[in-house]
Amino acid sequence: MGFAIPHSRLPLLCCLIAFILTFAVTRTIVRYIRSQADSEAPRKWWQPRNISAGDDLHIHHVVIGVVLVMVSGVTMVTLAVEGGVPEFTAAAILFGIGAALVLDEFALILHLSDVYWAEDGRTSVDAVFVAVAVAGLLILGFSPLSFFDVDIWRSEQSLTARTIVVLAAASTLTLAVIVLLKGKVWTGLVGMFITPLLVIGAVRLSRPHAPWARWRYSNRPRKMRGALARERRLRRPVVQAKLWLQDFIAGKPKFPDETMVDEQLDREIRAAPAPADRVPAG
Repeated sequence: MGFAIPHSRLPLLCCLIAFILTFAVTRTIVRYIRSQADSEAPRKWWQPRNISAGDDLHIHHVVIGVVLVMVSGVTMVTLAVEGGVPEFTAAAILFGIGAALVLDEFALILHLSDVYWAEDGRTSVDAVFVAVAVAGLLILGFSPLSFFDVDIWRSEQSLTARTIVVLAAASTLTLAVIVLLKGKVWTGLVGMFITPLLVIGAVRLSRPHAPWARWRYSNRPRKMRGALARERRLRRPVVQAKLWLQDFIAGKPKFPDETMVDEQLDREIRAAPAPADRVPAG
């Protein structure tokens, strides 16, 4: 039996498809332009090239993305009352295209510098992964407010039932905060849709650089060593896959060697400094 997407989620599905296709096409075009940068051969009309406007002003595609996001956003607000699914789908496709163009240069916005091909440029790819993951969970029917049972709240008027709902919501939000304080952003993100992940993330060791480790492990060296060793062991295959995928998307597909992986682990894995009130005076 196949999985059927409800008609109401068609705009979100089309938005995600437009987002992924635009990101893939944009990366391909940018890679092609970069490969032709040193070529002195005259460009044909159909060959991709940078967009410029007088005095060598380079217009980044994030600018086009911002315009598309704004136009589609205003369109959705206008359609919010009387718009149908076809109209929303068209606006969602436009939004997906614009969002892909914006997030593809997320690192430029974050660093206020053109770091597209630099190490810091990988932030853009991370942002795209997060966006695709969230949209995918929403399409599958997961709700980021699954811990708050609206049906019980509406159907049950008793104080006991509503108290249980409120306590469940407060407990889940508390777990989410703990997980984020432990530096487990992905667990916290997905856990807002799948609550048991929050429980697992909350009871496991903190990541060594996170605020939780800074507050709770700075005077417990055994805990910190365990957190560092666990982080390095668990992060190694993730870093290998991440570097390979990022290089593949960036147009340089290769499997990272151990030295590259170790260097990335050294950059990512560190012990949180002790709070100021626990640092001995020099």
